[in-house]
Amino acid sequence: MKRPTITDIAQRAGVTKAAVSFALNGQPGVSAATRERILAIAEEIGFQPSSAARALTAGKSEAFGLVIDRPARTLGIEPFLMQLISGIQADLAAHQVTLLFTMTEDADAEIELYRQWWAQRRVDGVFVVDLRVDDRRIPAIEKLRMPAVVIGSPRGAGTLPAIGQDERRVVDAVIRHLAGQGHQRIARVGGGSAYLHSVLRRDAFEAAAAMAGLKAFSVEADYTAEHGAQATVSLLGAAEPPTAILYDSDVMAAAGLGVAQRMGVSVPGGVSIISWDDSALCELMHPALTALHRGIAGVGSTAARMLRELVAGGHPESITEAEPTLELRMSSGPAGVAEIISPARSRRTA
Repeated sequence: MKRPTITDIAQRAGVTKAAVSFALNGQPGVSAATRERILAIAEEIGFQPSSAARALTAGKSEAFGLVIDRPARTLGIEPFLMQLISGIQADLAAHQVTLLFTMTEDADAEIELYRQWWAQRRVDGVFVVDLRVDDRRIPAIEKLRMPAVVIGSPRGAGTLPAIGQDERRVVDAVIRHLAGQGHQRIARVGGGSAYLHSVLRRDAFEAAAAMAGLKAFSVEADYTAEHGAQATVSLLGAAEPPTAILYDSDVMAAAGLGVAQRMGVSVPGGVSIISWDDSALCELMHPALTALHRGIAGVGSTAARMLRELVAGGHPESITEAEPTLELRMSSGPAGVAEIISPARSRRTA
């Protein structure tokens, strides 16, 4: 069925298309009676102005953009991203703002998409996630003069407002807990040195551990279960395995738990496992995963409010997230010995 247009309204009302445009946009140029007749016809035939037309008329699209530069398969299994998007959407829906969401293959494609969106008035602003070290997207957005809010550290956000964590304070809480439990050798499975937040977490982790007199080191993964599992095999198979492992995501922590169990390393007796992100996944595992609870949906809602304020002409300041709470569950406990028990030995001792 053909969508109704302003031409249809003009023909039924016996007026010009310009008169219809004046009436629909509340502009002078038509009488009150004509305006009322035009609006009644528009409602009767179900006419809605296109978003492109509204953008041209009002200078705004009433839409914000979000681009994720990660493999598409990770979106469905990544609780962090889903919680973040749910928080953004909750705020935008309450203010009749549309979220335009897509995924790209690399930073170049993402930057080109920003240029297209801005030139075509598809969005009024964007959210930037997954900051890289020396991120090329930031100067590109600044050059476009496109409103944007960074969900990540202000240290990599340039002139753009940001909402992010104080990595050192977060790590300090974890290190204090582990030191108090008698752990001396600890490890961290990070999300990769290309990501700024992963580098900041690594530096904070190693500095805090050194201050506490603990031996600590980080290994890289990529937030997938596969890489989290591979990193865990390497760590637990070392000559001196760690007695506690902090994972940068709940997906990697869950994969690490599964690996430890398959290798015959008890959790938490042989190794304690902690996730940087908390989610329903952490509570569903057995044993349930100790995790840092951040309120990620709230971060998304705050970022949306900041971008609305920026688009409206305001000047929101960068915000530090509320300090997360360490939710102690059964996957962490006093330091043990991460001894690998072979299946044969397990049968003999059973």
